[in-house]
Amino acid sequence: MQTEVECQLLDDLSEAIARRVGKQKYKIWFKNSARIDIEDDYVKIGVPNQFIASWIEGNFNEQIISSVEDVYKSTKKAIYYIQPELFNGGRRRVTEQTPELTSIQVNKEKIAQKSGKNAPFRMNLNDFVVGPSNQMAFNASMAVVDQPEARFNPLFIHGDCGLGKTHLLQGICNAINMRRQDATCIYLSGEEFTNRFVLALKSGKLDLFRGRFRSCDVLIIDDVHFLANKKASQEEFLHTFNAIDACGKQLVLASDTHPKMMQEFSDSLTSRFVSGMVVKIDTPSYETRCAILMKRAEKMEKIIPMPVIEYIADNIRTNVRELEGALLKIAAYAALSREPITMALTQEALQGHISNIDPIVRVSDIESKVAKFFALTPADIRSNRKTRTVSLARSLAMYLTRKHTNMSFPEIGRYMGNKNHATVILACRKIETYLADNSKPLAWDTTEGKQEMYLKQLLDKLEESIK
Repeated sequence: MQTEVECQLLDDLSEAIARRVGKQKYKIWFKNSARIDIEDDYVKIGVPNQFIASWIEGNFNEQIISSVEDVYKSTKKAIYYIQPELFNGGRRRVTEQTPELTSIQVNKEKIAQKSGKNAPFRMNLNDFVVGPSNQMAFNASMAVVDQPEARFNPLFIHGDCGLGKTHLLQGICNAINMRRQDATCIYLSGEEFTNRFVLALKSGKLDLFRGRFRSCDVLIIDDVHFLANKKASQEEFLHTFNAIDACGKQLVLASDTHPKMMQEFSDSLTSRFVSGMVVKIDTPSYETRCAILMKRAEKMEKIIPMPVIEYIADNIRTNVRELEGALLKIAAYAALSREPITMALTQEALQGHISNIDPIVRVSDIESKVAKFFALTPADIRSNRKTRTVSLARSLAMYLTRKHTNMSFPEIGRYMGNKNHATVILACRKIETYLADNSKPLAWDTTEGKQEMYLKQLLDKLEESIK
């Protein structure tokens, strides 16, 4: 039990840290995500996961140590440790601080029409299921909603397809439109930005285009990787970025890959992307998948037995879209057969669905394993290099991704260096042609000299490594 003096010292320490890091950063990184205690010669900082521990230690460790010296008049070493229970506590506090997201009942269509903002989107932040794989992206999104001035510019969210990037971006836009009536928030895709820019050029309305996007308070661009290979659009977007940033306004961007891995982008834009906060959304954990399914079942007003939820979560691990698609299929199957949702019905309904998707293999796994086999890096595969080894590795990575994932040709092309979908199609056809023949071994170069192997044997080795 802490004494009254000890409690007062800890309160003073919290205030000292808040002064040094700033009230807003303290609110985001400490108030909802950390627990600080003093024990002998140590200041102990409990956090919900390793990511937050690394972030606080990397960005605020010096301020923490200085604050301890001011309050306790002695130097203490900082120790970071994981307290998983802080995750749920932090989640509850965030929800309690944003009742507007769940309690405000207004005609959002009328608000959008009167204010000239985006019409309300289907996805909201209060529907977003938070887990270890996306907690930092969610926290950062909430910070954008809460702060009138940009604290990190841009917020860049990246991750594989179907993991919730669009959900977060649309949720940010909806929340800002509801909670900050005086703010102008614009959401659009990279493709739409390019199309509007081209139309403005052709129609002589470039000033109107620039006035609209450079004067907004929050600009949200989904699928920003679409700007690859489009030099004029990139240059226009860079000027838009600079204008918004100079006014202290906020940009939020999303892509299926890290900014540094996006090919055919200008160095100026890439450096701007990484100058803010870059966060990744990973594949959801088993517990998070269960929570997503329960949330979706609640919205569908369906009672799904827990064993069914667990069965789906255990067998479908790729992304959120696959999970929700499986749940919808089960509900439709039960309605058409006029039977209750049971485990037997679920297994029957998903028999073909589960057999057609690989719950384990991801494009990142394929890319890294292929690169490792050929003594390359994923960056080599995504590059435009056309050496014999790189070309072979790239073609094999594209072929295996098409075979073992549900990604389309355009999605594979974007992931592997923003290649045209025709490039992916040609690569897959080339591998299929070689495989059908398989009369001559394929050759590639290594540091130890030329290597050869028949394609079927090569594919067997690669597939064994990625499963």
